Amino acid sequence: MVGHHYRVTDFYEIGREKIREYARAVLDAHPAHHDEDAAKGLGYDGLIAPLTFVSIVGMLAQRKLFEEVVTGYDLSQIMQTDQRLVFHRPLKAGDRLICDVYLESFRQVAGSDIIVTKNIISEVNGELVQTTWTTLVARSGGEVDENIAHAVKDVMMHVAP
Repeated sequence: MVGHHYRVTDFYEIGREKIREYARAVLDAHPAHHDEDAAKGLGYDGLIAPLTFVSIVGMLAQRKLFEEVVTGYDLSQIMQTDQRLVFHRPLKAGDRLICDVYLESFRQVAGSDIIVTKNIISEVNGELVQTTWTTLVARSGGEVDENIAHAVKDVMMHVAP
């Protein structure tokens, strides 16, 4: 499985209101996330997204990996332990992003699976935007207490496809 690659079949278009909503949700009050004139004052033609906005694109892109390639995990039981991001340029309103997902590495330690993915996020025209590596720890095949699963479901953020 290591080395497996796929490209998400559709692009993700960043809307200006989505940037504002996300910035409010993560309590990022930088004016360039809320006010187009402030973003223009920094040299951008529209709102720029908070640095962690890429997580929305990443979650959508990695869903296929856990549904079709690295299967057998309860997604509510996967824990992110590390993430590295290389910013080639800011994400901005109007961007139409595509994502290439790679299974970078997989190993087992002390009964847990450690999975590293690499996402290369580009504009549909091919311009490189961000490169991310995410390390996840998971266990397959385990039983999850129904009460815990219900509680986690109520607090977990789910992104609709």
